[in-house]
Amino acid sequence: MLVILGYGVVLASVFGGYGLMGGHFGVLYQPLEVLIIVGAAVGAFIAGNDGKTIRSTLKVLPKLLKNSKKHDKALFMELLALLYMLLSKGRKDGLMSLESDVDDPHNSPIFAPYPVILADARVLEFMTDYLRLMVSGNTDPHEIGELMEQELETYKHEGEIPAHSLTRVGDALPALGIVAAVLGVVHALASADLPPAQMGQLIAHAMVGTFLGILLAYGFVMPLATLVEHKVAESLKVYQCIRITLLASLNGYAPQLAVEFGRKVLTSTHRPSFSELDGHVRDVKGRANAQD
Repeated sequence: MLVILGYGVVLASVFGGYGLMGGHFGVLYQPLEVLIIVGAAVGAFIAGNDGKTIRSTLKVLPKLLKNSKKHDKALFMELLALLYMLLSKGRKDGLMSLESDVDDPHNSPIFAPYPVILADARVLEFMTDYLRLMVSGNTDPHEIGELMEQELETYKHEGEIPAHSLTRVGDALPALGIVAAVLGVVHALASADLPPAQMGQLIAHAMVGTFLGILLAYGFVMPLATLVEHKVAESLKVYQCIRITLLASLNGYAPQLAVEFGRKVLTSTHRPSFSELDGHVRDVKGRANAQD
């Protein structure tokens, strides 16, 4: 919804200002200019990307229109509580006791209270894969940390593919607007025998192409690329939280301290306070003990 609101502000500011200065909106209605600019941009996008990039970009666009609250404080509270429960069980009963939980998390009593995490297949896979390595034993914290870092780099690269493709389209749009404007000028000069008033109108129509190219680039496409980058950075915080927490446990820290390490990597807007996390973990631990 914020994307739609932002687009509304852009349109209201640009066309509202144009109207207030006495501009004639009829001059701006140039569907053929739009065809040239948008059609060329779509063609360049298809020509400059492979099928995987095109599919990932088209897949992410509808999600940008939603005001997602997926990565909020409540999610990280649940994530840290789950990690605490897993690490506590591993510390109390041995890491081998986690084998059945990480092999089949959907039927694990530890994972069951956290449906949001269970529903995210990629986060679940990341967590259970490294817990499985910990269960197998003979794991070097430095090597595991490097492996996690490489995997997160891969996630970041894949997630930012749509942002890079949109950025390239945004960079091309002003130039494509100039192409449309030049074609309009060529058309106007080919009609040099027309009266000055009509020639001026043709030139004005041609200049609309430059205007549309710049407006589409910096008012519509480039903000989407920036938004994709923000969402990728936000989603990576989940994996970074898991990484730091598990590495702290591998280095011998107690579960309570390990989740505190994980809490510290979160951004201030999503990071629960120490007392909030401590109270939540105590509640989770209390419910688990009551069930036992």
